[in-house]
Amino acid sequence: MSTRAPRKQEAEGAGTPPPARESKARHKPLLRPRTPVTGLPSVVIIGAGRLGGALGLALKMKGWPVKLVSRGEEGRRRAKDLGLKALTADEPWKADVVLLCVPDAEVPRIAEELAATLPRSTALVHTAGALPLSALGPPRGRALGSFHPLCAVSSPRDSLAGHTVSISTRSRPLRDVLRHMAADVRLDVLEVPEGRRAAYHAGAVMSAGLMVALADAAVAALEAAGVVREEALPALLPLMRSALRGVEARGLSGGLTGPIVRGDGDVVGAHLDALPDDVAPLYRLLSQRALKLASERLSPEARAALEARLR
Repeated sequence: MSTRAPRKQEAEGAGTPPPARESKARHKPLLRPRTPVTGLPSVVIIGAGRLGGALGLALKMKGWPVKLVSRGEEGRRRAKDLGLKALTADEPWKADVVLLCVPDAEVPRIAEELAATLPRSTALVHTAGALPLSALGPPRGRALGSFHPLCAVSSPRDSLAGHTVSISTRSRPLRDVLRHMAADVRLDVLEVPEGRRAAYHAGAVMSAGLMVALADAAVAALEAAGVVREEALPALLPLMRSALRGVEARGLSGGLTGPIVRGDGDVVGAHLDALPDDVAPLYRLLSQRALKLASERLSPEARAALEARLR
């Protein structure tokens, strides 16, 4: 993906970075936005995929001046269908904040291209959950940040409201802007320390994408019982939803149900004997985790019996 911004015209965008004491001047556009009509920083989103479209639409609805840049005609068409201003990668533009809504592997290259052309007053922000700020390159006087919505976006028209976003930046002015952005989109803010983003993102993946893989394993278990695949998932989805409602209402330990929390080792053993070979190890690992969660609710004898079954 090629991205192009206007060549630097200002002194602040050339030469060596100004000293640390000039940081307030560097970030002046974030403190005093260049969009007097709305009073909000101007935003350019690189990438017109599902997340880029969803963020662009949500910000536009709250009055933020937003443009989307896409190298493909299809991406620009999607942006226009959402009522967003869409630009080609070759059209000139400027912004206070640039959001990179692109695949993780593309972030370093695109950030390097942008850093070579954008004034240092423009902040660069990626939306990748696992990447550190260093993926955006050396700061050189520029505010860098990350803004990762904890939301499985399947369509650009999906609402982000009610979800959580992780924010990371070393710039106080940029942090204020990102928090303002989150508040307007109705996202709760979670600040994740640099250096721990991989663990954070793994947790996010386990609760979303890998939950789908778990559902597939549960469907395979029902298939082993003679249920046709087309009927298995519709039968399991209400059960999965009720389990999540239980966790939401009573917490992890209180929301746990099933033979582990009842201390029923015979049922657990029967499950392990009946499951397909590629599903039984997953059941065993998850049951060991459930046993840790339920340990305070079990007698020592029941806990020991379950541990023996799960070895």
